[in-house]
Amino acid sequence: MMQAPVNLLQYALSELFATANTTGCLTLADRYGLMAAMFDESLPEDERRAIDRLLRSVSRGRIKVVNELSMLQSI
Repeated sequence: MMQAPVNLLQYALSELFATANTTGCLTLADRYGLMAAMFDESLPEDERRAIDRLLRSVSRGRIKVVNELSMLQSI
């Protein structure tokens, strides 16, 4: 069975990184976006490194993983 290609919105990852760093939280929607990005075989190396930095921030406790769908719900 062939999988459909993953099409990320332009600037979606940079927006995700900026939001996560500003709010200090990684939402459920953010995690799905990261998962989709990792499956994108054409993802540039600099964006893969940015994802690694973001995940490192999570493991060090600088960014919290929350079960909110979006941080807009909390505002």
